[in-house]
Amino acid sequence: MAEEVATNGRVIFGRGYNVWIMAIDGTWRRSCVLKAVSSHDAELILETSIEGLNLKEFFLLLSSTGLAYRRCELVKVNGAQIDIRFLNTKGSKKKSPAKSDHGDMADA
Repeated sequence: MAEEVATNGRVIFGRGYNVWIMAIDGTWRRSCVLKAVSSHDAELILETSIEGLNLKEFFLLLSSTGLAYRRCELVKVNGAQIDIRFLNTKGSKKKSPAKSDHGDMADA
């Protein structure tokens, strides 16, 4: 599979990579092709219609079993192509207090 790295840090796949998008609650799943990806966004080509689907938040499944995935939101629709942004779920957890509590216990 031919791939190249664009100047903005995106990896562009020549033939694409088969992936799926799935609702957060698992009520729908659609196959699509990953055309380009970076650490914070991606471009997908849809194989079926997404009309009527809630695309505010969904999962991008990178494996058929769903073991490799990213939480996403829709940025733009252009015909069969959609642009998505990866949501950072790690930032919502507060790790600092846990580390400082643990550090205080180690000092005691």
